[in-house]
Amino acid sequence: MRRKSVVTWVLVADGARAKIFESVGHGGALAPAFDYESAAPHAASREIASDRPGRTFDSSGLGRHAKQPPTDPHEYEKAKFLREMSRRLEEGYNSGAFRRLVLVAPPKALGELRATLSGPVRAAVAAEVNKDLTHLPLPELASQLKDLVKPSLAEG
Repeated sequence: MRRKSVVTWVLVADGARAKIFESVGHGGALAPAFDYESAAPHAASREIASDRPGRTFDSSGLGRHAKQPPTDPHEYEKAKFLREMSRRLEEGYNSGAFRRLVLVAPPKALGELRATLSGPVRAAVAAEVNKDLTHLPLPELASQLKDLVKPSLAEG
């Protein structure tokens, strides 16, 4: 009986861009699965929030000042984008598109991704790289990740 090759997905992301690559079997080359980019996190916070902040009175005295929003709109959009990436990974895992996962993202984005992954997808994570490699061309990216993409003999 022939064993099915292990498919590894590699998510390379930051708070605004994400690329998912796949590698099949031992020594399989990285091939683009799909790209996804959100335009909102690139905009300045003042451009994301359409209204001016509300005004309030000082706690002492007669002065007034603008209220700060409870969350930075820029950070909110980044978190929303990473939740969307987590959802896409969940769909891929549930459909059997991959069995192993390698996450590549800056530390803050990696932490937010980790927090939004479901248990089964989190268990599929074989490696994490806490760097922003979204700007690298595919050959250079493949060169940097070649040892992390290969499944061990025990995995398949």
